[in-house]
Amino acid sequence: MAIRLHSFALSGHSHRATLLLSLLNLPYTDVPVDLKSGAHKTPAFLAMNPFGQVPVLEDGETVLFDSNAILVYLAQTYDPARTWYPQEPVAAARVQQWLSVAAGLIAFGPAAARLVTVFGAKLDHDRAKLIAAGVLSVLDGQLASRAFVTGPTPTVADVSLYAYIAHAPEGEVSLEPYPSIRAWLTRIEALPGFVAMPATKTGFAA
Repeated sequence: MAIRLHSFALSGHSHRATLLLSLLNLPYTDVPVDLKSGAHKTPAFLAMNPFGQVPVLEDGETVLFDSNAILVYLAQTYDPARTWYPQEPVAAARVQQWLSVAAGLIAFGPAAARLVTVFGAKLDHDRAKLIAAGVLSVLDGQLASRAFVTGPTPTVADVSLYAYIAHAPEGEVSLEPYPSIRAWLTRIEALPGFVAMPATKTGFAA
């Protein structure tokens, strides 16, 4: 069955799915969604995701929205070694902890700061940068003693966290104070199949 990913190139949420598809060496068709023209608010798109957000994954009859849900699905469906999303309960819970961080503090911190500077979002930039500093400080401490977020090997938790942290400087959030994070980014970028999200300081006004 052919996989189709409805995405936006400058979306960190979309990049999560793009990155794991590439790391798993899965062929797929990318379907760009023109957010500027409102393509994500059309009836056809809303039928796939009633929240009108990218990404959306189609895999045969399966249609999924929410980037972290897509990561879990891809890992459980297409990674027979079960390394990207472990099955052992404690290991799975540790991955889930960081997926929640990605959906929470990362979204409200570095991702929100980038929304302000790149896309002109009407958000509190100073608050977003403060949240970013807090979560990046914690993550840097965790990565001081391990290669990846939950241990010696990468999981979907690393994939989920990567894009908005790697692109945090676009939101005026410096990574200079976080040597362990910078080393972790380098390790992710060295993984076979890694693909980068385009770097930019421009986008479109929300």
